[in-house]
Amino acid sequence: MTNRSTLAAFAGATAIAMLATLGAQAQTAPAAGSVAEGSLKGKTLTFVSYGGIYQDGQVAALKEFVDKSGVKLLNDGPTEIAKLQAQVESGNVTWDVVDTDDLPPYVYCGKLFQKLDFSKIDISHIPPGQVGECSVPAMNYGMVLMYKTAAYKDHPPTSWKDFFDTKTFPGVRGIDGSGNPVGSLIEQAILADGGSVEHLTPADIDKGIAKIKAIGPDTIFWKTGAESQQLAESGEADMLLMWTGRAMTALKNGAKYTPVWQDWLVVKDQLAIPVGVKDPDAAYALINAYLGKQSQEILSEKTSYSPVHDQAQPKVDANVAAFLTNTPERTKQGYQQNIKFWVDNFAAASEKWAALMAGN
Repeated sequence: MTNRSTLAAFAGATAIAMLATLGAQAQTAPAAGSVAEGSLKGKTLTFVSYGGIYQDGQVAALKEFVDKSGVKLLNDGPTEIAKLQAQVESGNVTWDVVDTDDLPPYVYCGKLFQKLDFSKIDISHIPPGQVGECSVPAMNYGMVLMYKTAAYKDHPPTSWKDFFDTKTFPGVRGIDGSGNPVGSLIEQAILADGGSVEHLTPADIDKGIAKIKAIGPDTIFWKTGAESQQLAESGEADMLLMWTGRAMTALKNGAKYTPVWQDWLVVKDQLAIPVGVKDPDAAYALINAYLGKQSQEILSEKTSYSPVHDQAQPKVDANVAAFLTNTPERTKQGYQQNIKFWVDNFAAASEKWAALMAGN
């Protein structure tokens, strides 16, 4: 992946020792995807994610786990760190496995999310560099620039620089305002403003956010994936930052948009277990089942998101295949944010991002 670092570079020196032991621990774990018959009969687990086609696909991927283990699976969402924090601080944790975006498991590792016991999760088929001390990837996907095909005709945008160029490419922009600061978009804003992201400093956060703010009043900060999809299907936005799953579904539903794949923003959701969960072993069993080859194939087939099991071969149609991000071509085009920087500067970036969302 473009400027992808190892996990150790992302999470710091403390992760190095952890990574050195993962292989040995993984060898003792039950095989990814394995489920012991009746092992969780009479138990209940609550799985938390972001709703829509994504969570529907996750539930479908977990069907065999539910059927064989006998567990009762409840679903909740969307994931909100404030809600999780309230649960942990009160000692009443009702969420058992949580799907989060990229940064929270690094920022809150050991505080809101447990450090994982990798003797209970088979991580041997996960791509290198994607396992954290407190999380494993839920899937791989991206955020992609989508533009209304008819709006730009013979002179379409081809880069994020064009996204920020409202003079040459006028029109309404749609940006992910659903939660945490979008570090990779802020980096693209810095680049579009003529800056560099080689040695980011806290001052660069202000520069990137100022560039986003400079797009002006013709900006819609969508709050949910469903809202972004509706913006495309209604044609309300001329350019949109969209999650690949939502973009794929919008096109299938007739949206007349075209993706720009150069420097698509690499993202992976994470699976984590809250601190204070009542039945950690049951939570581990869910995660281990979820990481199996068949489960990952089902997830991809239902959502268009790319599998994290290296032997998964989902059977997907051309529409879905067009938005899988794990092909050699897409891998070369991807842009990975500087995770270490955004973790180190999470509090400041969140405050500045919140001010942008509030219109300040």
